Amino acid sequence: MTANASARAIKPELLRTYTEDFNKDRANLIAADAAVSAGVLKAATDYRGVRALPRDFSIELKQGSITNQERSGRCWMFASLNTLRYELMHRWNLEDFEFSETYLFFWDAMEKSNTYLENVLRTLDEATDSRLFEAINESPADDGGWWQMFAALVNKYGLVPKSAYPESENSRNSDDFKQSLNSKLREFAAELRRRSVAGASEDELRALKDEYMGTVYRICAVALGEPPEKFDFFARPKDDDEDKKGEARKCKAEADADGKAESCKCGESCKCEGKSDAKACKCDKDKSDKPKTGKDERPQIREIGITPLEFYKKYVPVDVNDFVTLANAPLKNRPFNQRYRIRFSANVAEAGDMEFVNVPLDVFKKAALDQLTAGHPIWFACDCTQFALRKDGFFDQSVVRVDQLFGTEFTGDKAHGLEYGDSPSNHAMTFTGVNLDEDGKPNRWKVENSWGKDAGKDGYYVMSDAWFDRYVTELIIRKEYLDDATRALLTTEPVELDPWQPLTRRCR
Repeated sequence: MTANASARAIKPELLRTYTEDFNKDRANLIAADAAVSAGVLKAATDYRGVRALPRDFSIELKQGSITNQERSGRCWMFASLNTLRYELMHRWNLEDFEFSETYLFFWDAMEKSNTYLENVLRTLDEATDSRLFEAINESPADDGGWWQMFAALVNKYGLVPKSAYPESENSRNSDDFKQSLNSKLREFAAELRRRSVAGASEDELRALKDEYMGTVYRICAVALGEPPEKFDFFARPKDDDEDKKGEARKCKAEADADGKAESCKCGESCKCEGKSDAKACKCDKDKSDKPKTGKDERPQIREIGITPLEFYKKYVPVDVNDFVTLANAPLKNRPFNQRYRIRFSANVAEAGDMEFVNVPLDVFKKAALDQLTAGHPIWFACDCTQFALRKDGFFDQSVVRVDQLFGTEFTGDKAHGLEYGDSPSNHAMTFTGVNLDEDGKPNRWKVENSWGKDAGKDGYYVMSDAWFDRYVTELIIRKEYLDDATRALLTTEPVELDPWQPLTRRCR
């Protein structure tokens, strides 16, 4: 062994020192017993941190049942659809609703395949080992994405309810389907490049690409089934009488408690004058003049042969184009208050690449608070692996005390995590609540996840405000909740970013 090689090696005498130091510290032995037996996360869980994050929130939105992306990388799609279904449910007074994630998954696979082949045609002069082509070729039609990819799909293909295009085995567990599709796409890419070297014209290459897309369609249709061109839609709005009765019972209870008359939120004045008379509100009277039957008398919403675009435009009360991606990326080479565009990031070729506005944390957080306070959920992206208890539903460094377990501090900040690839965005979820302290400042956030109701507390997570500051990097905000300065940035010329730079990893 040369002198230089010896200097680079782990020295035996140092190993003896390491093991002696480890074994003479009782805390190390206890930590090892716990981690080896229960795993790092369970061994690192701090009950005091858990108790400091109760699951009640001063601002909380009523959402539908928890969704489950299962073994697929569709989190960005689930979070997007969860954001829209909230608006649809409350507009049409529905108890629950779920869009078809598989419908957009089919078209996303088609569009990503087309865009990949178009990007191959755009980079015919690039060597296959160039950094740009490696970025394009890394995952041609993978599952991941961003809100703007979702918006592009909705603009082009609309939306359908889950009943019109339910889940399949290959949407629930997408690896085998996507492996086959990506392998075929890379074969197509190699042939396009070979034909180009042989002298084929651009028109000839694009005609060949169109032929290849027929094979892509066949793969997608076999794996997922063909998507509907039209479908029937049926729904029943909630019974308003039940809501009124609930408010009346609350009104009566309050009157019973303090002997005072209260105003019913059901829209009718409560006639209670005190405890002795506070027996029932007018709106809570049994409608004895109407005979009871087993028939569901609620009104119906029925559509026969509606198209996905018609359904989106008629039943979704928001426009997906009225949302803006805000980022909080405190990097020296990514100045705040600037608009950015990521090259080669589109899924729908003609829709354009992903854009975002990078803003300071105070602007970032205020937009989130304003939108939640106004009663609208928020799509967001983060690194869900950091200081997270997946089963129990916590995002907080004070809950997952790996610093105590391993006897070392983790001091990296947000800029470090992005610059060194330690905490890139890798998962999208939805904010559906926030708790404000006595000074009106947020101290914890309610998170709707898409991992099923057995993950977290009935599918929901609680996030500390400190974790928000450190690991939440993207928010999708309605334009009306942007401040004037940020809104003005939307008309500025964007700075172009390469597809391998920070904030370019798709959420899965």
